[in-house]
Amino acid sequence: MFATERRQRILDQLRDNGAATVRDLARTVAASEGTVRRDLRALEEQGLLERRRGGAAPSGSRLDPHARAAKSLVATLEKSAIAELAATLVQDGDAVVLGAGSTTQQLADRLVGVRDLTVVTNSLLVGEALARSPQAVVVMTGGSLRGSTYGLVGSAAEQSFAGLQVRRAFLSGDGLTATRGLSASDLSAAGVDRAIARAAQEVLVLADHTKLGVDAMFQTVPPERVAHLVTDELADPEIVAQFRALGVTVHVARVTRETDREN
Repeated sequence: MFATERRQRILDQLRDNGAATVRDLARTVAASEGTVRRDLRALEEQGLLERRRGGAAPSGSRLDPHARAAKSLVATLEKSAIAELAATLVQDGDAVVLGAGSTTQQLADRLVGVRDLTVVTNSLLVGEALARSPQAVVVMTGGSLRGSTYGLVGSAAEQSFAGLQVRRAFLSGDGLTATRGLSASDLSAAGVDRAIARAAQEVLVLADHTKLGVDAMFQTVPPERVAHLVTDELADPEIVAQFRALGVTVHVARVTRETDREN
């Protein structure tokens, strides 16, 4: 088991049980107690847990990972508009990576008509959406299934992107700021997003207004690696200006609401 997976399992056990001894954690991750102690020190330095005598307990997080299931219902119209605009940035004959997430899933739905498209993804939902396209080649990574996002994570998923080079990668993440860039609240998901970013010439971030200014626990893409930001018209103008000042190309999607249709 790689360190990334082992540490995520430690965090999961602490989240579920509230606290755990070093001995219990060592059994959970099938590692020595010395290895677990080193993991606990590393995780404490990142502010992810608090070490206690003989064990550890979870610390407060800036973004609750349990809230993500409900987040797929947040800003639904905005995500749809963002996906519609992002689809115009994919060309016939492209080879791209789509990360896991509700917005990238919506993007995949809109790429069905793109010709000679190759998509590498760790998202089962993206793969399912593009399976309908007779003109798309879909390459799925390996990995362990993360049920809350239907994304494949872990060392096998990360290694699937090693040696890969594509023109563009589309990521959404859990938060985006001009100081830390894109971030995620899950350690294993963050590892995959970093691997995806390394495989792309350009990183395109799909982030609705609710994600802008949010700083989640794990940095995945530093701001200088973000080439394009696709967001919606409710985005904070100050944050948008910060990204433009960094040289990021910002695309703002207009959201069509029922009142617009009636008028």
